[in-house]
Amino acid sequence: MSSKKAESAPSGAAPALRRDPYEVLSVSRDSTDQEIKTAYRKLALKYHPDKNANNPEASELFKEVAYSYSILSDPEKRRQYDSAGFEALDAESMDMEIDLSNLGTVNTVFAALFSKLGVPIKTTISANVLEEALNGTVTIRPLPIGTSVSGKVEKQCAHFFGVTISEQQAESGIVVRVSSSAQSKFKLLYFEHDVNGGYGLALQEDSEKTGKVTSAGMYFLHFQVYRMDSTVNALAIAKDPDAAFFKRLEGLQPCEVSELKAGTHIFAVYGDNFFKTATYTIEALCAKSYEDTTERLKEIETQILRKRNDLRQFETEYRKALARFQEVTNKYTQEKQAVDELLKQRDTIHSSFTVNRSVSNISNGSSSRVVGDDMRCESPGHGEEGGSDGKDKASKKKWFNLNLKSDKKS
Repeated sequence: MSSKKAESAPSGAAPALRRDPYEVLSVSRDSTDQEIKTAYRKLALKYHPDKNANNPEASELFKEVAYSYSILSDPEKRRQYDSAGFEALDAESMDMEIDLSNLGTVNTVFAALFSKLGVPIKTTISANVLEEALNGTVTIRPLPIGTSVSGKVEKQCAHFFGVTISEQQAESGIVVRVSSSAQSKFKLLYFEHDVNGGYGLALQEDSEKTGKVTSAGMYFLHFQVYRMDSTVNALAIAKDPDAAFFKRLEGLQPCEVSELKAGTHIFAVYGDNFFKTATYTIEALCAKSYEDTTERLKEIETQILRKRNDLRQFETEYRKALARFQEVTNKYTQEKQAVDELLKQRDTIHSSFTVNRSVSNISNGSSSRVVGDDMRCESPGHGEEGGSDGKDKASKKKWFNLNLKSDKKS
């Protein structure tokens, strides 16, 4: 489902000295999810930075409470902690949320810049909004099924809406969606009726950019639906960019609430922009008119879960194959270098088989001396034979010239 537990608050950096989460929240190990949620809600409001601006100790306690709740509110993390304590948890992979109202101008500017660059920055909901909802002092506007309402909400403020559904509509399923053509950042909130008459935050969904709009939705369709937590993907990419693909579906988080009963239910649009107001349109729909779409969503959710399991298995195969590929690639490089070197040596040896081993250039470039000539000069008797040949040629030439002269005289 496109919703997540609202109180999965700041949990990125674990306290240096971590106390037992059950002790921090003052609950027992067999406490129900609702009991844990109620305990967290009270402590979070008590120590929230909005109400303790000049109390650093309260801020640390708020972080500890939020960190403890991030463990106990997640069934898998709670199971891991119960079985093996903190060692079983990967604290570095947990999400981190920031309170915009407590950031200050400079830090808010940096947060806005990183968000603009696509870095997912999770934010908490203002304690004032949560407290007003718990006290039941918020203004609730009606949002009939099949209608939409547009508006603008200030940053760190919320507009509340009451959606009244009949038995038939509840049985068919309900969808509540918010979109912003201005690409505003916002949160879609769902509140449960509190025993004290107020409203306690139960679910929240952060807006995500899809195409040219930002949107968020909650789907109460009587089957398990999921939301995609982009922060998990961002952390996976930061840790291992090459294997981030395999973590792409790990951000799927199930929603605790999959159906609504007949009656009036409270939703809210919370302004999550860093500086300006958030422009939005909220609509409530009955799934009766979207039966084919609902079945298609159910089928897709099942396929995505199956694909996530497939990817977990394929990642193991991929890593083994990648390691083997790197090993073979390294060997290929080594063998190629070895072959090139052998062929180079072979060419060098081939080039050594030649009579022209040394060549001395004279400055005027008119003569060169080769080994063969030296060998002939050094042969026994060869020099004398060469000398007599020269004399014979010279005498023959003179004799020939003399004959010519004698003929002319005669």
